[in-house]
Amino acid sequence: MTTQLWTDAVALEAVPDEDVMAAAVLGRELAFYGVDGQVYVTDNICTHGHARLSDGFLEGTEIECPLHQGKFDVCSGKAMCAPLTVDIRTYPVKIENGRVYVDLGDI
Repeated sequence: MTTQLWTDAVALEAVPDEDVMAAAVLGRELAFYGVDGQVYVTDNICTHGHARLSDGFLEGTEIECPLHQGKFDVCSGKAMCAPLTVDIRTYPVKIENGRVYVDLGDI
């Protein structure tokens, strides 16, 4: 059984509705997505080119990389189309007392 280690990341009110923001958490650059009242978190750097996903365009649950227009599903991290071939890492999230906590796993 894996123990989750929750890290206080950002205020819930800082995560924009139906948009994306970036924040550094314990030295890791993450992207926070507000989608349909839920918060999702992925690495912020595209797996295809060194571009920040937080500079991309969020439509529904898909973030479009601003560099080559590849798309990732922010819920699963799955690469949805070319030129992407490698999924993006996602992180478990919990909301408590107006704060967003993430489990960074094996950082």
